Amino acid sequence: MAVALFSGALGAAVVLLASRQTWSEGEASTAGGALHQIVKGSDVTGAPAALAVVGLAALVAVFAVRRSGRVLVSVLLALSGLGTVVAALGGAGDDGALDEKAATATGDAAAGIASVTHTAWPYAAVAGGALLLLAGLLALRFGSRWPAMSGKYERDGTPRPRKAPAPVDPDRPEDLWKALDRGEDPTG
Repeated sequence: MAVALFSGALGAAVVLLASRQTWSEGEASTAGGALHQIVKGSDVTGAPAALAVVGLAALVAVFAVRRSGRVLVSVLLALSGLGTVVAALGGAGDDGALDEKAATATGDAAAGIASVTHTAWPYAAVAGGALLLLAGLLALRFGSRWPAMSGKYERDGTPRPRKAPAPVDPDRPEDLWKALDRGEDPTG
């Protein structure tokens, strides 16, 4: 359980951090020279960050549900990790966002980027997604043995027996007040 919690929380944090970092950079050719352009992970694809948030919510929800609900939430956690891995790998070599940024900056729709370099941040997002996937698989395998939130205060739906109201002694003012507090008519 501790491994799943730690890997899921760490994985989501790594993915969220990596999606805010520079994934690629290059030079856009203009008439006046080269214009340096950078693209963050969230510019390339927003899927890893969104799936990391879903995975983090599913990680918390694993402990709030029981039985088949826990299985469904564990599957959601594992799928969010898998989706993060796939989206980050797909965005690792993607130059489309860099080309769009160059076209916007230069005003030329045909502007391209030269000398493109990619950073390791997409692969950090892949590692974070793998940690989320691991947390989901651990929850699927061992989640039925983990503790759940307490049901101590939950009602089971059966009607509760009501106590008979105490007889009101008209000579005792505190009995009159207690009857009024219960919503009874003490004069009756």
